[in-house]
Amino acid sequence: MSNGKTKTSKTIAVNKRARFEYHIEDRLEAGVALEGWEVKALREGRIQFSDSYVLLKDNEAWLFGCRISPLPTVSSHVTPDPTRTRKLLLHRREIDRLIGAVDRKGYTVIPTAMYWSRGKAKVEIGMARGKQQHDKRKTQKDRDWERQKARIMKHG
Repeated sequence: MSNGKTKTSKTIAVNKRARFEYHIEDRLEAGVALEGWEVKALREGRIQFSDSYVLLKDNEAWLFGCRISPLPTVSSHVTPDPTRTRKLLLHRREIDRLIGAVDRKGYTVIPTAMYWSRGKAKVEIGMARGKQQHDKRKTQKDRDWERQKARIMKHG
């Protein structure tokens, strides 16, 4: 690149388990309230959120179960809590829509990806319905067939 900056990936993490466990029907982008040490750890990719979920409480959205491991160089006057509850930053209309979908239509709200957008960490959350066991088996069978088809096409 001509401006001297190296090209980096904007994706921090993807929740692959979400697509296997749920039918994701709608997606929203939400900001996350983070501490300084968490931002540094995210830049290093030290995040796990395969078991995390979004809880809607008191007209606010909270990210539960997301683990951000602190760097070993974190300051001594800061006590990092890797699994603390983080607030999701959404507009009132978006929160109201999520609450309506969860209460009336039986959806679950789960994080599907985390990425950088204009220097800020964003979480993509999805309104999802849980899959039945036979749906999971079908997904696995389709994935295996695609892999096998690619092998056949490659080797002739």
